[in-house]
Amino acid sequence: MILGRVVGEVVASQKEPTLKGLKLLLVQSVDAKGEPKGSALVAADAVGAGVGEVVLYASGSSARQTEATKERPVDAVIMAIVDSVDMRGERTYDKSKDPH
Repeated sequence: MILGRVVGEVVASQKEPTLKGLKLLLVQSVDAKGEPKGSALVAADAVGAGVGEVVLYASGSSARQTEATKERPVDAVIMAIVDSVDMRGERTYDKSKDPH
């Protein structure tokens, strides 16, 4: 699993029929403090995430293991909305204090 922040939405009116009903979001990898790193990717949303939220996502074959993505042609899936991150005894990210 990878930490990321939802930075946008992707709308595709024409798509593979098995993707119908899936919300597609643009996710950028972040560090343990919620700061951006790396590039963005498109992920299917399995948990109702929104723009600005820090999430956990998986890619590759793991992306097809959620109820929402099973048997669907996806390469990344958002599977959790992060409330907080603690690293080495220190809280590095807290959703309730996130200015985004």
